[in-house]
Amino acid sequence: MKKLTLLRHAKSDWLDRSLRDFDRPLNARGLRGARAMGLYAAEKGMVFDAVVASPAVRVTETIDHFETAYGHTLNPDWDRRIYLASSVTLIDVLRGVPDTAGHVLMVGHNPGLEDLVFDLVADDGSSPLRDVVEEKFPTAALAVMDIAIDRWSDLDNRSAKLVEVTRPRDLDPDLGPQDDD
Repeated sequence: MKKLTLLRHAKSDWLDRSLRDFDRPLNARGLRGARAMGLYAAEKGMVFDAVVASPAVRVTETIDHFETAYGHTLNPDWDRRIYLASSVTLIDVLRGVPDTAGHVLMVGHNPGLEDLVFDLVADDGSSPLRDVVEEKFPTAALAVMDIAIDRWSDLDNRSAKLVEVTRPRDLDPDLGPQDDD
């Protein structure tokens, strides 16, 4: 059995239109959201054996603030393929994770992360949490899946059970949707 946790980068700043998309930093709400999710992961006792992440600035800053609140160093494997990747590419990245990793944290972007949930979790009515993701997988949200495989190379569609979805607004209403969402 493997466990996969997805973390969407926190809310980014769109004020400086001269920046490339890759270089956009987090805004103030994003910083708070990343810290809230890191604290939540620590309180839940989440332990990650491997971390794979997009090297985009908003992801690196999300990890920095998540890690500070989480209280443990994450040492991500920065993988450019995750930046704006499709679900197919994300599955390919995960298939390359060493089998010694029982619990993987993947930090990246939508729509890829959301689509990954849809591809890995069957749409058969057995997971009300899938409906939560379908409604919206907002910035800084976490999705945790149990996957009935022994080797990451065996990861395939419909192989996961979604066991948890946590959004920043679930932890602090001030981190919920704003007029700019």
